[in-house]
Amino acid sequence: QVQLVESGGGLVQAGGSLRLSCAASGRTFSGYVVAWFRQAPGAEREFVSAISRSGVPTYYADSVKGRFTISRDNAKNTVLLQVNSLKPEDTAVYYCAAYFGSVVSNTKERYEYWGRGTQVTVSS
Repeated sequence: QVQLVESGGGLVQAGGSLRLSCAASGRTFSGYVVAWFRQAPGAEREFVSAISRSGVPTYYADSVKGRFTISRDNAKNTVLLQVNSLKPEDTAVYYCAAYFGSVVSNTKERYEYWGRGTQVTVSS
């Protein structure tokens, strides 16, 4: 099992940046595929980005390509999501998710473990 805790969210103006962090417990973190999802009020939870067990490859939703960067440090049991050039439509609760396996997926049903989320609010 793994427990996930997100941090780094906040209130930022459009065009600003944040660095979201997902800290994981457990000694086998390198065996987990990790993803970020987000959910805006009244909307479905949607895929943002995912990273393989080794850190390569990575995948992004079209809406964040070129602005967001995912990375991981297995020695520190951490996955980061650098979010740049933020837009008001990026406002959402951002969730870290993981599952023990090898397929990098953009489907939320694939992921077994979830954090509680961190709020990102972008003002115009």
